Parts: sequence; C-alpha cells; structure tokens
Amino acid sequence: MATSVLPTLMGSVIDGPTGYTGVEATPEWAQEVRRLARERNATILAHNYQLPEIQDVADHVGDSLALSRIAAEAEEDTIVFCGVHFMAETAKILSPTKTVLIPDGRAGCSLADSITADQLREWKAEHPDAMVVSYVNTTAEVKALTDICCTSSNAVDVVASIDPDREVLFLPDQFLGAHVKRETGRANMHIWAGECHVHAGINGDELTEQARTHPDAELFVHPECGCATSALYLAGEGSFPADRVHILSTGGMIDAAKQAKSTQVLVATEIGMLHQLRKAAPGIDFQAVNDRASCPYMKMITPAALLRCLVEGADEVHVDPAMAAAGRASVQRMIEIGNPGGGE
Repeated sequence: MATSVLPTLMGSVIDGPTGYTGVEATPEWAQEVRRLARERNATILAHNYQLPEIQDVADHVGDSLALSRIAAEAEEDTIVFCGVHFMAETAKILSPTKTVLIPDGRAGCSLADSITADQLREWKAEHPDAMVVSYVNTTAEVKALTDICCTSSNAVDVVASIDPDREVLFLPDQFLGAHVKRETGRANMHIWAGECHVHAGINGDELTEQARTHPDAELFVHPECGCATSALYLAGEGSFPADRVHILSTGGMIDAAKQAKSTQVLVATEIGMLHQLRKAAPGIDFQAVNDRASCPYMKMITPAALLRCLVEGADEVHVDPAMAAAGRASVQRMIEIGNPGGGE
C-alpha cells in the first residue's frame, strides 16, 4: 500500500463518546498498521477480549500477564498494548525502560476500579498483620501496596502458601475470592466486594438454562463470573457431568479447547474470547453463555484508535518508578509460587 493513503485514513479518525471511530479494518488498514509498527520498532499485543480485527493484526494475543511477560522479553523498544489500562501499566511495571502505549488511555476496567489505593490502606489498617493478595487486575498503585499478586490460575496456590494462622486480605474480585476460599477452606480470609461488571452479569440462571438445553456440551467458566458457583453446584448435584465443568482462566480455556472431547462448548466469559477459542479448535462449536457479555472498555481499542496510536505515539503509559518497583516485587513473588498460568 502506498504511504500516501495514510493521510486519508488518519483524516477519517473521529473521536467520539465511545472511543475513536471512522476507520474500517480493511486489508489496507492492516498493512499500514504493520508498516507503522515496524517503523516505530513496536510490537503489538492484544488481549483475548479485544475485537477480532485487533487480535488478527497483533503480533501476540493472550492474557494480560502472558502479554506483559512477552513485553518484557521483546526486542522492540515500544510496546503497543491493546487492552485496558491496568494491563498496559503491568507491562510498564515489568518493562520500565520501554515505551508502553495504549491505543486509548480512557479504556478503564470496572474490576480494577472497584478498589482504590486509599481504600486498601484503610483495609490494611484494620488488619495490620494480614497478608494482602491482589488479583493482577488491579492498578499499579494497588499492586504497590500488595504483598503477593495472583492470577486466576494460581490464586489457590498463592493463598495456600501463606501461614494458615495469618489473616489474608483478598482483592478485588469477590467471585474469584469465593472460589479460592472454597478451595482452600481458609476461615481467616477476608474478601473485598469488587467485581467485573461484565463477568458478574453472566448469572447462574443463564448457565443452568444453557446447560439444560445443551446436555452434551462442556462448560468453560471464568472464576470472575457470577455463575461460577452455579457451575460447581450443577456438577456437585449430578445434574451435569462434573468432568465437563471447567473453571478456567482465559489462558486455561485455550489449553482446554485443544483437549475438549465434546463437539460443543459453552463459554462463560467476555465474548471476545470466542475468537481465539474458535481459532484454537475450529472443529468445536463454541457458544457464549451470555452473548451480551461484551466489555465496552475492551472494545474502545478500535481500528481507528490503533492507527492513531501508531501515528502519534499516543497514549503513553507512565508509572512512578518507586511505585513500579514495589508493584514489580509483588508480581515477582506471584511468579515464584505455584503456576501463574497465562494470566487472568
């Protein structure tokens, strides 16, 4: 594609209330995105919940932790993180000398926003001897106040590694916390009442109805979902075969898809995940438990936003060096315990 097409594409970018629009994901757009990335010596990372066209143009697709590790090991000087803001912050924490860009800095996260650093300080003051375990889906400021981070893959191992007589403050996701408490049987574990509004909206009634009408399917359920307890209940009472109910991180879903024995899988997580699952196992019919479970923040990373990011070098992510060092220590402790898997 001729470079002269770029002004036409950039001239079409419109900044609206839901993000940047006006540019379609054409082959010409994809070719220009890749050319600009090479020109900027950048690698493009896309989270599993991104729009399919963003996933397809990226150099790497995966969970936030897996992508942050790739960012740290990448030879390129610039990381373009197509995800929400806390993910780009985590990449910056693990890659402090690199330039980290997010195509739209307004792409937040309802789960990360469900606890602030001040709220955590107050909670810690109420339990001064407790260990703080934070899900990676948190801001850099919260990670800096955390003893050990965790992912949904290793949250049980992280909590189990702590002295059983010591209190644990688990944050911010109440559904993941409930799953960990159930698995560990830990009585002195306090759970913050936070949630991802998208995952919380995938409820048990929906899951039960889908399981009833698809009796031969397997269930892939993210532990952030409000229906995770219902999934375990279905298996426990025998109304759905226990060996076909899987509570999984998004990275775990990709691995499980390749091993699935059923021809149909019901998926309880953000619907962007279906794109990678269908690519990983094209012979399986993957269906969303709730086809309305779409994160508006993830979908702010549009073709127009990515193009603007590469042309203008926007929006750069900055983390205070001292805060980054403290946050990096909590992430590194997590990696040393159990299996952190691919990420959230």
